[in-house]
Amino acid sequence: MLINLEMHEDIRKKNAARCREKGIKLPTFKEMINPELIERGVKEKLKDVGLWDVNPLNLYRINWHNERKEKGGEFGKVNYIEIPREITGTKARIFALAGKFFPCGVHKVGATYACLAPALVTGNFDAVRQEAVWPSTGNYCRGGAYNSALLGCKSIAILPEDMSQERFNWLKTVAGEIIATPGCESNVKEIFDKCHELNAERGNSIVIFNQFEQFENYLWHYEVTGAAIIEVLKELGIRDDQIKGYVSSTGSGGTLAAGDHLKDVYPNIKIGAGEALQCPTLLRNGFGAHRIEGIGDKHVPWIHNVRNTDMVLSIDDQDCMDTFRLFNEKDGHEYLKKQGLSEKQIDDLSLFGISGIGNLLGAIKMAKYYEMDEDDVVFTILTDSSSMYTSRLAELTEQQGAFSEMEAAKVHSAALMHQGIDNALELGYYDRLRIHNLKYYTWVEQQGKTYEELNRQWYDKTYWKSIPKMTAQIDELIESFNKEIDG
Repeated sequence: MLINLEMHEDIRKKNAARCREKGIKLPTFKEMINPELIERGVKEKLKDVGLWDVNPLNLYRINWHNERKEKGGEFGKVNYIEIPREITGTKARIFALAGKFFPCGVHKVGATYACLAPALVTGNFDAVRQEAVWPSTGNYCRGGAYNSALLGCKSIAILPEDMSQERFNWLKTVAGEIIATPGCESNVKEIFDKCHELNAERGNSIVIFNQFEQFENYLWHYEVTGAAIIEVLKELGIRDDQIKGYVSSTGSGGTLAAGDHLKDVYPNIKIGAGEALQCPTLLRNGFGAHRIEGIGDKHVPWIHNVRNTDMVLSIDDQDCMDTFRLFNEKDGHEYLKKQGLSEKQIDDLSLFGISGIGNLLGAIKMAKYYEMDEDDVVFTILTDSSSMYTSRLAELTEQQGAFSEMEAAKVHSAALMHQGIDNALELGYYDRLRIHNLKYYTWVEQQGKTYEELNRQWYDKTYWKSIPKMTAQIDELIESFNKEIDG
């Protein structure tokens, strides 16, 4: 079983008592997909709760439907934007889900909840005695520390020391312990090494929720993110034959799982996996350091369904940093207004974090590579927002000088309108197999996975299909747990 649902009744009862004491109840996958199912009493209480408040009621805001309000918001349509062609330079329409409106401002709060909740309701994590460890290249430990605080659990956040200062400052307010590992977002092995060290030191007093191998992460995005995209496509009345692409950075492999859901519904869709050109692990077995924060590198995540991936899209991190300035500097806004963007479209640029810009550039590459036309649609993800990276603007000004309208014109032309199809690889069977085989070196040699399971991921047609089949069982366990909380 790829998600551990083995029951430990004694610990489960302790967890239920802890939740009863703190007034905590847990949302199901059904409610995260469709918040209309959330009971009216919870919705009424949320009217007095801020979106970022450390309040267990905010567990019910772990979905893509939150009203765009700092406090008291209800639920409505999925949060998404259509990115103007004046920015993309493509004939195709490019849409993106907006992650800013999750509690704590990142969509990873969903993946971390999906890891923590099943462990609570089965007793595989002791909320009273154990600490939850969240190894991350950025947003995952943010979401994990936040959810731990909501559930009254102690947490340890692990992330590279070169991540943005905003992340560290905020983590100090919610995480029990913060560990900064050497390097930047591509230094994933150093994070794994720290997890091994903690295991040796602290043993059974901790539980490590490793996003790169937790199929709960895959499941949340398959079910919740995938369903949100499909809801938007249906709402817009887009025909099945128009839905051509889905792009997400590789990251932990979780967000790519939404593409697996889309491909189950729209079999002809292409799934594109993005990465930094400075660390082209998928493109050419490469390595290196880069500045597209939070997407990880130098390995292939255990939960990445490589056999379902159609393209690799490698993005120059300088294009991301330059576009981040264009989207956030005053002179950038003035220039874009002259290109025809409305005030609303300018305001929406704050929805792009650096990795979201990377996803946008990947979507542009895909649309150009396949020569998509006006009827074609590509979907991507904005995992967080510009508020996670404001300190980077000052750093870029110091490094590169002030950002003028002339600089804005250069960035608009080079990074966006003339984003090319270079460093884009359409994957054949043996290209996919090459990438899949890279898992051996990280997961079998270093992390204790088996050769047999590695082969099952590639050859067993039921392997990946078995994961979404667990959703109903997890929901039943959550509902039973909530009844026990009620007494």
